Amino acid sequence: MSLTKVGIDDGPHNMDGLRLLARDGTERVEAFIGRKVMDVWVESIEHRGARRSLFRDQYNALGKRNLAAIERIVNAKYQRGAALNRQHPYVEVLFSDITESGEALDVGGLVRLPLPPEFLRLG
Repeated sequence: MSLTKVGIDDGPHNMDGLRLLARDGTERVEAFIGRKVMDVWVESIEHRGARRSLFRDQYNALGKRNLAAIERIVNAKYQRGAALNRQHPYVEVLFSDITESGEALDVGGLVRLPLPPEFLRLG
């Protein structure tokens, strides 16, 4: 069965990454793409060299912009079932899942604001 009502949870939560909520019939399913996985996915497209982590509003915006692709990745992993997804029905998307899917990330509209001075490394 495919997941339905897949959406980004942009409300307050303690998870360091993109949190998605979906339904499998009446069962609530949570999916997650860690911030570091999102960082690597974006970096693989931007080719900037210097690694800069995304902030919550950035990965949430990317998630919304790419929801159809992310939904296909989450659905594919969910369909593997408990045998191949040990946290079933919770779905944690790894970079290997993204690579395997061949899905492209649209980073158009990603705004990288300059870091405040307290974040700049000295020397």
